[in-house]
Amino acid sequence: MSKVKVAIVTDSTANLTPETLARHNIYVIPQILNWEGRSLLDQIDITTEEFYERLPRSSDLPKTSQPAPGQFTEHFRKVAEGAESIVAVFVSSDLSGTIQSAHLGAEALGDYPIEIVDSRSVSLGLGLLALAAAKYAAENDDYKAVAEYVRALAPRMRVLFVVDTLEYLHKGGRIGGAKRLLGSVLSIKPVLHLDDGKIEPLASIRTKNKAIRHMLDLVLGEMKDKRRVHAGVIHARAPEDAAYIAQQVRDVAHPDELLVNELTPVIGANGGPGFWGMGYYTEV
Repeated sequence: MSKVKVAIVTDSTANLTPETLARHNIYVIPQILNWEGRSLLDQIDITTEEFYERLPRSSDLPKTSQPAPGQFTEHFRKVAEGAESIVAVFVSSDLSGTIQSAHLGAEALGDYPIEIVDSRSVSLGLGLLALAAAKYAAENDDYKAVAEYVRALAPRMRVLFVVDTLEYLHKGGRIGGAKRLLGSVLSIKPVLHLDDGKIEPLASIRTKNKAIRHMLDLVLGEMKDKRRVHAGVIHARAPEDAAYIAQQVRDVAHPDELLVNELTPVIGANGGPGFWGMGYYTEV
C-alpha cells in the first residue's frame, strides 16, 4: 500500500467532528483530562456528552494536560507508517505545553521529515487551520511548503468567544489578560479573543444576549465585503445560541465553509458551560 506524501496531525482541542477528520484524513492526538483521580484521553476515555453530564455534579474541577513526549513519539511513529512526511498543527504554545512536548517527541524520529506548527490558536481556530493544511497537502507534496502555508495563514485567524463565568479559565491557568476582569459583577459576560495566541478581553457586557450581539457585530463587520470566508461556531451546552450565530453568519457573510461543534472535554474544562464563540479567517 502506497504512503501519502504529507500527513496532517492535530490535537483534540481542534474540535473537528469525526466525519470531517475522516473526510480529510486528519490524525488527532488526544489531550488529557485529569479529573476525579483519573487521567482521561479526550474523546476516547470520556465523550463530550459524558463530560457535560458529570460536570455540574462534580466537586472536583477538572484540570488538563498535554501528552508526554513519549506519547507524541508513539503517535508520530504510527502516522509515519503510512506517510512520507508529517505536518503537525497544534494548540497555541501560550495556552498549552503541547508544542514543546511534541518537539521533544519528534526528536526520537531522527531524520524523519516532520514540521511542527504553532497555530497560535485553539478550538475551531486550530481546527480550521488543520483543515486548511489538509486541503493544501492534498495538492502539494512538499511538507515544508504545507507548513509554511499554515504559518502564513495563522495570523489571519480570528477567535472570539464569550464565557458565562471566568472561573474555569482562572482555575485552569488559561485566563491571560482577562484576569483583570475577575471580580466583576456576576451579570457581566466577558467578550474575549485570542491576541497572538493569548486570551485577552475585548469587552464586558451585562447580559448574554447583548454579549452575543456585540460579538456578532464585531465578526460580521470584519467579514463584510470579504470573499472566501471560512468560519466555525463553537459552544458548550448552548446549541440554540450556536445555531443563531451560525445563521447570522450564513445570512451576512455567505461563508465558503461553516463548521458548528461543541467544545470537547479538554476545552470545556477551561471554558465551562455556557461558552460560545467563533473562529474564522478570510482569504481576501
